[in-house]
Amino acid sequence: MRFNASSLPSNMSLSAHLRELAYVRRNPIEGRKPIFAQLAPDARRQSSTLKIGGVDAHPNAANGHPENGNKAGDFVQYSDSDDEDFGGDLTGLQPQTERLSCNFVDCIGSRELGLPRVGGNRFFSERLSSEYGTRHMLSNGMMKETSIVMPNMDKIFCSKWLSHRQVVFGTKCNKLMVFDVNTRQVDHIPSLSSSENSSPPEAECGIHAIEINPSKTLLATGGKQANDIAIYRLPTLDPICVGEGAHKDWIFDMTWLDDQFVVSGSRDGTLGVWRVSDDIVSQVTKSEVPSFLYTTPDLVKISKNTDRVRSMCFNKNQTEIAVISCNGWLHCWDANRMKQIMSKKLPHGTENVCLAVDNDCSTYAVGSKQNTDLIDSRTLQAVKKITSRNGQSNIRSVSFQGNILTIGNGNGVVLFWDVRAGKHLESTMNTNRAVSLKASRGWVNQSDQYVNDYGNNQRYSPAIYTHCYDTSGTRLFAAGGPLQIGLKGNYLSLFQ
Repeated sequence: MRFNASSLPSNMSLSAHLRELAYVRRNPIEGRKPIFAQLAPDARRQSSTLKIGGVDAHPNAANGHPENGNKAGDFVQYSDSDDEDFGGDLTGLQPQTERLSCNFVDCIGSRELGLPRVGGNRFFSERLSSEYGTRHMLSNGMMKETSIVMPNMDKIFCSKWLSHRQVVFGTKCNKLMVFDVNTRQVDHIPSLSSSENSSPPEAECGIHAIEINPSKTLLATGGKQANDIAIYRLPTLDPICVGEGAHKDWIFDMTWLDDQFVVSGSRDGTLGVWRVSDDIVSQVTKSEVPSFLYTTPDLVKISKNTDRVRSMCFNKNQTEIAVISCNGWLHCWDANRMKQIMSKKLPHGTENVCLAVDNDCSTYAVGSKQNTDLIDSRTLQAVKKITSRNGQSNIRSVSFQGNILTIGNGNGVVLFWDVRAGKHLESTMNTNRAVSLKASRGWVNQSDQYVNDYGNNQRYSPAIYTHCYDTSGTRLFAAGGPLQIGLKGNYLSLFQ
């Protein structure tokens, strides 16, 4: 690999440029397991509770002092006596202490040494910076929009990359679609119907969540009824099972804890834990007649102090499930025992609709009506308020790509926040100008209401309800539709 220093931006040295390229973690050889991993199960559970949910994990949040940003009634901590024990660990994940180097020379040197493996792990584990390609393309204005017009399809709420050429997304009209980025073809995947024992919600809302497990073998999304979940096998998208009986209202979000356990959050304020075991998958795949199974939740929990579960994510470093509700609260759940640990009032109480976690920096990003807030997951304190630029509001989607926070708003603009620099990502083409991607019009149903509201040369822009990067970080799929409830339409594009 050869670098040309003359091609670097004028405000960046060669050493600073190299530090952006790679990370090297020096893993400890001895004493890899924490002390409490050798304790008895009861003692280990107690120690885990202190670590994740006690004062040690959120010291500032538990104090409740005004100087820490807390007011009386803004913070609630839950004891074990409020709920029964789940009776077992769901994940068993434990954090490890590692030393980190951001020097590209260390990465190349460690790779050249070819050190032997000890216990299945290398002395040095190296990786290239995940956002390097993203940062380079955005700052140099290389990402261009390719828009796809899809008539007669309503708003796109969620999406995920299946491979280097396929993206799956869900719509308000309850369609599960697969988009081929090379051929521009869109295929419809049939939704899975629930059994006669399932009670449908009063009204349908479409598919709001699509999640893929860590090994990329299973996909979880909404079923034909908005209060049930559907599981598909990857990469073929063959149906596996339908989960029913956990929720009475729409499912707004889901998150995988590992390859088998998935948690769903509903508008009725409940969380459902589902296990898709290898036996279930094997039973369906070995059947001579194509079919799928019906399953019930392993556990259903009511989230305290919750109006409606709006969005959720899994913080693997702290083995914690973070949930935001429509009444403006952030709730933390111990994923090992499925117990609610505490709740913290969010900095802004209006339209908190999207949530993302940066496991490298232990940070949550919460999008609200006017701002995007960065919250320290260890203390639940707001560390940064990212204000909307040029009056652009209604944050609808957030995601972390390395040290870059991507923000999609309701005005058809995708913004980028440099977490490391603490400011909007700047363009190298135009000095002191923030990088942004502007969405085109998309497709809107030419109804009477549309003509009356937007016929007088009033500008219309679709909301970016969902966005996701491919594995290389050099292609961004963005989709959505009208922010107005009365309008029917969609927006679908690929920036590359």
